[in-house]
Amino acid sequence: MDNDSKFKTIEQGDDPRYEALPIYLKITFLTLTFLGVILSVFFIFSIRVKGLVINEITYYYLFLAAFMPGSFLILPARSGGKKILWYDLLAAALGFGIAIYLAFHEYEIRQLGWSRPPNAFILALAAIYALLLLEISRRLAGWAFVGVSAVVGLYPLIAEYMPGLFYGKSFTLSRILGRNIYGYDGLIGLPCQVVAQLLLGFLIFAALLIASGAGNFFLNLSLSILGKYRGGPAKVAVLASAFFGSLSGNPMANIVGTGSVTIPTMKRTGFSAKYAAAIEACASSGGIIMPPVMGALAFVMAGFLGVDYAVIMVIAIVPSFLYFFGLLMQVDSYAARCKLQGLSQDEIPPFWDTLKKGWPFIIILAFLVWGLVYMKWALYTPYYASVLMIIISFANKDTRFTPKKMVDAVATIGKLVCQTCAAILPMTFVLVGVVSTGISGAFTSTLIHATGGNVFLILLVGVFASYILGMAGLVVPAYLFLALSMAPAAIKAGDLNVLAVHMFIVYYALIGGITPPVAPGAFVAATLSGSKPMATAFTAARLGIVLYFIPFFFVFNPALIFQGPIIESVYLIAFCVVGITLIAASLQGYLLFVGDLPFWSRFLIGPAGFLIAFPEWKSALAGAVLGMLTIMAVYAARKKKVAVA
Repeated sequence: MDNDSKFKTIEQGDDPRYEALPIYLKITFLTLTFLGVILSVFFIFSIRVKGLVINEITYYYLFLAAFMPGSFLILPARSGGKKILWYDLLAAALGFGIAIYLAFHEYEIRQLGWSRPPNAFILALAAIYALLLLEISRRLAGWAFVGVSAVVGLYPLIAEYMPGLFYGKSFTLSRILGRNIYGYDGLIGLPCQVVAQLLLGFLIFAALLIASGAGNFFLNLSLSILGKYRGGPAKVAVLASAFFGSLSGNPMANIVGTGSVTIPTMKRTGFSAKYAAAIEACASSGGIIMPPVMGALAFVMAGFLGVDYAVIMVIAIVPSFLYFFGLLMQVDSYAARCKLQGLSQDEIPPFWDTLKKGWPFIIILAFLVWGLVYMKWALYTPYYASVLMIIISFANKDTRFTPKKMVDAVATIGKLVCQTCAAILPMTFVLVGVVSTGISGAFTSTLIHATGGNVFLILLVGVFASYILGMAGLVVPAYLFLALSMAPAAIKAGDLNVLAVHMFIVYYALIGGITPPVAPGAFVAATLSGSKPMATAFTAARLGIVLYFIPFFFVFNPALIFQGPIIESVYLIAFCVVGITLIAASLQGYLLFVGDLPFWSRFLIGPAGFLIAFPEWKSALAGAVLGMLTIMAVYAARKKKVAVA
């Protein structure tokens, strides 16, 4: 059979920028990454060195010394740039040197309070490091990210001159820089805590899984489970992207990694180019909200709220399941209406053979969940899982860690951590700018007053802000700003569950990636498929419909995220499954067990599904009645048409 008719494998490590590094820089990058991993092990497990334990501030600055330079090596100054230039090396050297200097002066930082810089030299170091943070954010996310960080970060300069809710306490530039780089409410506070403590172990674990071939295993597993059914390639794309996205935590990398494999196959089996791209964009974007390994935003939430990551993982289970269920049901309805078939048997890997080759991945993920939820090992869990992954990988030649795989794993760790640093560390400017001036409290009070205490209007303001910031790629600043302002207002006005409100913000921060007019995830997928970007974005918004309403459901009834009686959670989930099935049918024109839907009926089936899914029994009853009457009318019309014929 022609190779083009089969799924190819997901290629890992094809990073042109990294591959173009001179050998001495590759060795430097790998060495710093390896030392950063060892450092984290010593700190997390409180391992003593000559009777001494690394303290928190020293660890954070040494962590920055290990990973900050790599950000300038793997993130190009200009889009697509492969060659390492002199300013990349200078920035990397400054990032390393300043962090090492600060690590060896942690006593003065802690005892003498460098958040008020004592001299011009200390102030200059803070200024340079602040510019380096802005530069890595620019390289990762563009000027919009830099603009927001800089404006909010410098806001304390003029806060006392601003009117109304924007009025706050002002600070001098030296005080702002000092708090950002040396203060506990700045860089060595929540930003470093999230990356260097909460997230690093999971990034190490994800890198080991990816390097050992987990991406290809989950692709083949998805193929063996869903490939033969109608619309099989698209269903495989949904499942494989969900798995892979949960490991990578990066929607764009996920779209490119799995989309280069799944999109051509979807097109070959009858899916239009825009539909194939939209499916991949939605599935890859949703991967970062899928447990057990989620995107950085979940760890920011855990750090902000001061709860175990396991708590975030548990409350994310149902919303992520409903999101991917909605995608699968739309794919199935579309395939049924368009008479699209699955893959032939010789294109599908045998299920048991696939499982036999990849069982270590299943064991490891189960171990991770067990350690987080049952054993409550918290930060230790991904380190234990990583060690176990390496050990049991030798049980199978396909997963065995060879020296090359170990080097690839270290490189992947470095790339993941450096990219995460570029996304998370600049949030120090948002934290200091919003918290130090006190405007978060003023914004909360003003928001409650302006909306008359209407919690629904407050949440709508949050949705709009999340969408605007999310489509610019500013998901972390969006979460932080709304967590400090909108969340307290909504919780106070509606007596809402804290976890539900914060998860609401996390979910709506994702809609910018698939919602027109600027939908970066859909646009990247459109490039791979050759479809029109805007048409792809509109299709993605329709396919990702669950993402737009399910957060409102769990924020008003937190039993949907296991924050209530378990029996209530069970029947709410069941109603949502039925409701989402009907919504998918109305959008795609085909209902399971009913068949093609007349155009008029779709305007009734959709609202019926929404009412059934709504977390309140009277609405569900009304939706059930409307749905049944509509289906009966469809059958009656069909029977009449047959009789007339």
